[in-house]
Amino acid sequence: MTAAPLMTLTWTDHVTGRQGFLVVDRLVRGVSSGGLRMRPGCTLEEVAGLARGMTMKEALHYNPEGRYIPLGGAKGGIDCDPQDPAAYGLLVRYLRAMRPYIESFWTTGEDLGLSQDLVDRAAAEAGLVSSIQAVYPLLDDETAARERLADAFAVEVDGIGLDELVGGCGVAESVLAALDRAGTPYAGTRVAVQGLGTMGGATARFLARAGLRIVAVADIKGTVVNPDGLDVEALLAARDAYGTVDRAVLRPADRELPGDAWLSADAEVLVPAAVSYAIDAANQQAIKARWIVEAANMPVLADAEELLAARGITVLPDVVVNSGTNAWWWWTLFGDIGADAEEAFAHTRRSMRALIDRTLARAEADGTTPRAAAHAIVTDRLPVIAERFGWYR
Repeated sequence: MTAAPLMTLTWTDHVTGRQGFLVVDRLVRGVSSGGLRMRPGCTLEEVAGLARGMTMKEALHYNPEGRYIPLGGAKGGIDCDPQDPAAYGLLVRYLRAMRPYIESFWTTGEDLGLSQDLVDRAAAEAGLVSSIQAVYPLLDDETAARERLADAFAVEVDGIGLDELVGGCGVAESVLAALDRAGTPYAGTRVAVQGLGTMGGATARFLARAGLRIVAVADIKGTVVNPDGLDVEALLAARDAYGTVDRAVLRPADRELPGDAWLSADAEVLVPAAVSYAIDAANQQAIKARWIVEAANMPVLADAEELLAARGITVLPDVVVNSGTNAWWWWTLFGDIGADAEEAFAHTRRSMRALIDRTLARAEADGTTPRAAAHAIVTDRLPVIAERFGWYR
């Protein structure tokens, strides 16, 4: 996958002077898929990497027997702090500027810094029917499909929306699949999670309920640790909208450490679930874990991953691990699953476990990393998808 993206766009807001970006890596059936993130320091290079990753995520979930047919990959980004008072107006103006692309070939939704509710509200204000309206012509029954997706977004489990939980379910199943292949029991396996937002919070919940011990959680205030295990449910209940935990709920045995302490936690599994580029060639030296499971997009830099591999630490790549949320949207919209939590979790677990098993088996057979194995699987699949459905680079 070395071809240049189909389209690269940089937009400058006339009010604030801030920039936004759109990269369409490729189209399949004339449509691409990829969320919209907002964070200070977001760059075109970052968005391009994420768009290429979306092409991979879509291809990895291709099932010839399913109703959901993969789309192309794309991504949007806005260089702004989402907590800035000017952020919402900037988001509306960005979506208004991107309206021709969203109406024609880019389906988008929440990503880092933005909730789906916020994207939906801003999209309506920008004059859009929906942030995913470009896919509607591909549906057999648009009305039924939109109702099914809306019903799915209305489902809550233990007070948390299904759309927030399925991604974490997929990440957790990736961890469990890796442990199973290594013959490592769940009970007693220690986990450190960076970020307790949508993805990190759901991942921590599913892993804790599977019997793993969450020993460290990091947020913007620092890292909370307890070698005997944190009370995950209490931490989740005490989060604000940005995943920051109210320290008033900490127990006497819980300790507060600096923000980067999660890296060196005594844990078998690290789950970076917050920001890109969190692990670099310097700080990777502090890692003691056996597995790093990328719940966030691009949290491990390439040179760090090489050093980690040399130390025998396995990185399960984001393009596999966190692909469940995107796939759930389309499984639901196209009718592979209904608006039901148990059905969604079961389908996600089956799909993610099969994907992790396939990736790790390919890595073992090729003598390479799981990321390289995922690229090889995509390289094999893209010609098949192109022949059946067509794409535009």
